[in-house]
Amino acid sequence: MTRLTAASALAMLWATGAMAQTELTMWYHGAGNQVESEIVNRIIADFNASQSDWVVSIESFPQNAYNDAVVAAALAGDLPDILDVDGPIMPNWAWAGYLQPLPIEPTRIEAFLPGTKGVWNDQLYSVGLWDAAVALITRQSTLDALGLRTPTLEEPWTQEEFMGAMEAAKASGDYEYAIDLGMSDQSEWYPYAFLPFLWSFGGDLIDAESGYQTAEGVLNGEAALAFGEWWQGMFTEGYAPGPSQDPADHASGFQEGQYAFTWNGNWLALPFLEAFDDVVFLPAPDFGNGNFIGAASWQFAVSGTTEHPEGGAAFIEFALKDEYLRDFSNGIGLIPPTPTAAAMTENYAEGGPMAVFYDLSEDQARLRPVFPGYPVAAKVFAKALTDIANGADVADSLDTAVDEIEADVQSNQGYGQQ
Repeated sequence: MTRLTAASALAMLWATGAMAQTELTMWYHGAGNQVESEIVNRIIADFNASQSDWVVSIESFPQNAYNDAVVAAALAGDLPDILDVDGPIMPNWAWAGYLQPLPIEPTRIEAFLPGTKGVWNDQLYSVGLWDAAVALITRQSTLDALGLRTPTLEEPWTQEEFMGAMEAAKASGDYEYAIDLGMSDQSEWYPYAFLPFLWSFGGDLIDAESGYQTAEGVLNGEAALAFGEWWQGMFTEGYAPGPSQDPADHASGFQEGQYAFTWNGNWLALPFLEAFDDVVFLPAPDFGNGNFIGAASWQFAVSGTTEHPEGGAAFIEFALKDEYLRDFSNGIGLIPPTPTAAAMTENYAEGGPMAVFYDLSEDQARLRPVFPGYPVAAKVFAKALTDIANGADVADSLDTAVDEIEADVQSNQGYGQQ
């Protein structure tokens, strides 16, 4: 009888402890990606089993429907406790109140790649478990056949060398186009992949020194016009397919020999490595003002309405363990955000086939403009690039883009950044 009473008491204590756990809801953009979902769900299970204060439950959405779902939930006052956010969108969500500062000690992420830290107004709002990088991808045999120097991080191609490579590939007659720029992917790819070219010419999407109040002179100034003329020439001269590119060609054209080069991300590096044994990942060319690639991918944050930011932060900090960063990298091919996690991976350890992407992210990556108006400005930029690629007047297209960006900034009272 005494034993039964003691067992019953223990059961009651366990039940009381279980009931004391506070539930945290989490939304995630990766529905449909089986590998990614398995890793996220394993982290959640490990976290829930590791402590008795919090229990996380997840709801996943398809990526193309996720942002709309978050906006709708925010308007309805029904945000989850934890959510993930695409890095360049974070300032908009923070400004709108969808997010609140993330209570994690800065020293915890001191070693993380810069692009994985979501900072706005000098406060940390989000942290990424991976980053992504773009490279100029080709084969060493292609470079050799075309008589081209292999560029390095220390000595990237100049504009003259890059255009010489485009002309050599075109003149060889061996390719349908010299390069695949990914024009069929008319989404965030355009500002992520092509804004670095504008930066390299010396322009920008919006003027940071004005507090992100104007795009005049940076998106339509002399440097931007030079970029626009070069951009249009890539299509009028037949070096790259335009916006009407078939998505299937973008997905497999490089492997099938349609393109000598592809401007592409590390998330597609594994198929390229499987197709060829001499793939090389090259740094962005320098068009006169440095060479750049985009930074910041998806990151974890706590919502602006959660009553338990400390619980959300506890989960996010738990997820930052190197073993999970390693598993994401091995599973989906993206860049682990710490050198210790990189050393644990199959592809990013020293001498690994994709280790160069870590170096590219560390040395070349630059954040897209960190201001709340970025989502609108990005769409305006993408439209301008599409129009120019299709033959529209360069100056008119860029002037129109400036007007539209400034109209949005003004209609939102400067996003509070005057």
